[in-house]
Amino acid sequence: MNPEVVVASERPPVGERLDRLCIDAIRTLTMDAVEKAQSGHPGMPMAMAPTAYLLYTRYLRHNPSDPGWPDRDRFVLSAGHGSMLLYSVLHLCGYDVSLDEIKRFRQWGSLTPGHPERILGGHETPGVETTTGPLGQGFANGVGMAMAERFLRERYGAEVMDHRVFAICSDGDLMEGVASEAASLAGHLGLGRIVYVYDDNHISIDGDTALSFDTEDVGARFRSYGWHVQAVEDATDLVAVSRALETAIAEEERPSLIRVRSTIAWPAPNARGTAAAHGAPLGEEEVRATKEALGWDPGLDFHVPDAVYDAFRSYVARGQALQREWERRLDRWRGEDPTRAAEWERAWEGRPAEGLGEALPTFDPAETGALATRAAGSRVMQAFAPYVPTMLGGAADLAESTKTDFKGEPSFGRERAGRNVHFGVREHAMGAIVNGMALHGGIVKPYGSTFLIFSDYMRPAIRLSALMRLPVVWVFSHDSIGLGEDGPTHQPVEHYAALRAIPGLTVIRPADAAETAEAWRVALEDRDGPVCLLLTRQGVPVLDGTRLAPASGLARGAYAISDPAGTPDAVVAATGSEVALALQAQDELSSEGIAVRVVSMPSWELLDTQPQPYLESLFPSGVPVVAVEAGVSFGWERFAERTVSVDRFGGSAPGAEVLQRLGMTSRAVTTAVRELAGRRAGASR
Repeated sequence: MNPEVVVASERPPVGERLDRLCIDAIRTLTMDAVEKAQSGHPGMPMAMAPTAYLLYTRYLRHNPSDPGWPDRDRFVLSAGHGSMLLYSVLHLCGYDVSLDEIKRFRQWGSLTPGHPERILGGHETPGVETTTGPLGQGFANGVGMAMAERFLRERYGAEVMDHRVFAICSDGDLMEGVASEAASLAGHLGLGRIVYVYDDNHISIDGDTALSFDTEDVGARFRSYGWHVQAVEDATDLVAVSRALETAIAEEERPSLIRVRSTIAWPAPNARGTAAAHGAPLGEEEVRATKEALGWDPGLDFHVPDAVYDAFRSYVARGQALQREWERRLDRWRGEDPTRAAEWERAWEGRPAEGLGEALPTFDPAETGALATRAAGSRVMQAFAPYVPTMLGGAADLAESTKTDFKGEPSFGRERAGRNVHFGVREHAMGAIVNGMALHGGIVKPYGSTFLIFSDYMRPAIRLSALMRLPVVWVFSHDSIGLGEDGPTHQPVEHYAALRAIPGLTVIRPADAAETAEAWRVALEDRDGPVCLLLTRQGVPVLDGTRLAPASGLARGAYAISDPAGTPDAVVAATGSEVALALQAQDELSSEGIAVRVVSMPSWELLDTQPQPYLESLFPSGVPVVAVEAGVSFGWERFAERTVSVDRFGGSAPGAEVLQRLGMTSRAVTTAVRELAGRRAGASR
């Protein structure tokens, strides 16, 4: 069965000439900006200008004077390389993207970077909903936005939350596996508020898509996912594109994909339909020839006729009226339901209810014994759940292992949008979807979870969460070789270092149940950007808070959890499950007269926020430092002269045996300390 083909049976309405002028303004701004920058991707914006024009002037509910209006429709340019398409339309609609910013395309500090960027608290181009460029990410972000919209609509009512998610995506987006994962989940959930336009231009960077893609029936693939699929055979046919959009908007039970056949760089006389037009300026002569073909003065650069500005601004006046009507409904709802309205306000501010910290559980070593930090994390989540009622998240088919579901809460499904999301074995899409939930707003600290080893599948989305400073939480269990029998394919060793290498990502590896509770509190209350929690599979001792420093020290990134009576002869810094090992070594060395300070160091990033005197107080000058962590030693040279680490892959055996065979023992720690302390003593004689 072929997708429904939409073909115009009539000419566009009387405003055809003005429509064409507006569309061509998008094209000429694109050509001029790319030419001035001598860098960029002109082809896609020129081809998809008609679709963008129709979306922004006829269908999107948006208000340029208030880009953050909560009930606006979201538009995602998943094909982020075509950023001038978005910038041109935002400028023409009256968003705060001036013509001077268009002229500064791809320049330092401009609002028009090479790919669309949304960096919370940093660079935010008005009207840009997400950072795109890595193909497929925007596609999946949009799925997360649609899930957020459905959840909030069901919780608070359609009078305050009732909108759609639109996107333009490319061949490259649909080739990326993350888009396939996200599309599969969107179809399964019946996310009918999604309307995606697929720019089928038959061109990739290497050449015609016949090289790698044209044997695939994209429409059949998406129908098999449960999507509603249409096809428009001519991107310049405004009537056909309009009808397809209206049909997609009317479809509430399934997400919609509209395949639009376009010619890249249309209507450039020589460049159109060529791979060269994808990612390089057209050249001065081709720009001139294209403007002449359009009937524009080739001597004018960055020219926008007044009629174009007037047309765009008049169309968008409807968005201002829509927002005013929404505000009236919101005010009425606040008066009728002040309790839920207060919850709504907190959700849109991105903060939990007061009292969360006090509600977190405490753990008595005498009663608890050994407890995996993933299990402790589950108890913590149940305690804070009422304080973050719009927190959504789940696992990549591993909720029983990561222990990250909200007990007693419904699942997010086709019939009901519950808090527990079953992402299936789709780690990459999970990451990008969680990012989309955060970008949408109203979802406090959305989260995704899996085994730490599978963070590799999610890395592009994790990186983008850090780049955008998103308030998300990544929960990774099975955090070391201590997981045991599953062997080296599942035992992370390089992953602590790999995650710490991402700027702006806070990585926390708590030592025990108490630190796990504090880690969650920090993630929910203290940190604005993304946080990774690394949790154990195996049971670890609940540390005795009566003789050790309180776990609240975790908020500083590192703290002296156990100090000797006098000046230490050495410092042992450890993370996660290895803190207990360090404490054991401290006791053994104390009997030999070697005074050791044990520093629990769950987060390098939190420690980096502390003043230098605090760091110097933890690691006194001249006192040797041994680092203990069941991962690669890379990076520890910042803090330690010696490491007890795992600079190789693991092995399949019970976890305790793997740890012992690979040298994660108190004996290895005591040996390292003796050598360093002895060397120091010898040097002082």
